[in-house]
Amino acid sequence: MGFHTFDAERAEALERPDRYRFCSREELLAALDPSPGDVVADVGSGTGFFTDEIAPFVEKVYAIDVQPEMHDHYQEKGAPDNVEFVTAEASSMPLDDDELDAAFSTMTFHEFASDEALEELARVIRPGGRVITLDWSKTGAGEDGPPVSERFGLADAVEYFESSGFRTVDATSRIETFLHSAKK
Repeated sequence: MGFHTFDAERAEALERPDRYRFCSREELLAALDPSPGDVVADVGSGTGFFTDEIAPFVEKVYAIDVQPEMHDHYQEKGAPDNVEFVTAEASSMPLDDDELDAAFSTMTFHEFASDEALEELARVIRPGGRVITLDWSKTGAGEDGPPVSERFGLADAVEYFESSGFRTVDATSRIETFLHSAKK
């Protein structure tokens, strides 16, 4: 992944319920709009905090993370049966072409944003599939999350996705974060 990854030794910090102030379960579900037969990926899944929220509503979730230690932590806490662990870069996911109905990333876009990662998402998302991106904004104060210098803005996300064949469905700036929803 890109600039840096979250320190796996601090994995417990990713389990704090106050993370919902940046993205609630309901907000993520509304943006993703999953169906029971969907196959989705959580790109940069970490400890599975948000993966757990999506899993009951889909057939399968790929928990994709570059750090095997994050998968270890997630497996120790217990993962739903329909979660499959994938240790890989966002730019080289071992998934079939058009395999995913959707993908989402919460607070990790800044870690993997690159032309290669977006091309890979375009490869694995089926036509009509969607990608939901919630991440720290470069216009935020920087009191939470990564340094502002490592963040992207909403316009950056829109440009990345649209140049990779996605159509923006929703693009919202917030105080510390942005939410981008795109369809292939």
